[in-house]
Amino acid sequence: MLLNLSALEEAKAATEPFPYLTASSVLRRPALDLLADDFPAITKPGIFALSDLHYGKVFEQLVKEIRGRELEALLEDKFDVTLADKPLMVTVRGKAQLKDGRIHADSKDKFLTCLLYLNSPHWNPEAGRLRLLRSPDNLDDIIAEVPPDGGTFIAFKRTDHSWHGHEPFEGVRRVVMFNWMVSKAALLKNLGRHTLSAAFKKFGGADAY
Repeated sequence: MLLNLSALEEAKAATEPFPYLTASSVLRRPALDLLADDFPAITKPGIFALSDLHYGKVFEQLVKEIRGRELEALLEDKFDVTLADKPLMVTVRGKAQLKDGRIHADSKDKFLTCLLYLNSPHWNPEAGRLRLLRSPDNLDDIIAEVPPDGGTFIAFKRTDHSWHGHEPFEGVRRVVMFNWMVSKAALLKNLGRHTLSAAFKKFGGADAY
């Protein structure tokens, strides 16, 4: 198994100002090394649906574990929610651009957001560290700062004030994002948006969103 679920079991979820938890070593070094060689070949910034990517067996196994009931049940317990009746969307980012990281709270289509970082074990740049925030207009009003070290995991329940962002960064920034969505219609809408954006990038166009 690639995921180290015991690291998540030991993590404690906070409830204020919105529910969230963070954990490190959710992927141990051997798994990170395997995934580094098997990560989708992403050459442009943006968020990509799995259907728009090519990847190998190790990354496919990671996606299978992310979709597995064991992880879902663990997060249900941590956040005291029901996820089994909600569709799961898995997307991938491989590169960041300077406009990424602007403060936002996620759309109302999303119920629970999770990020699993697949960078090298230690993130050296000061920029690119995800910040959970108390306000929508101050990147320094920090609740928690999470370096995107390889194997670091963060999850939060979407609320109207689940503000987050990071300082501008340009370059390789690998992360698997997975969201339990509020409905199948919300899932299909968001997957369609990411697929359209990927098509624009393929032909040299601007983001579709």
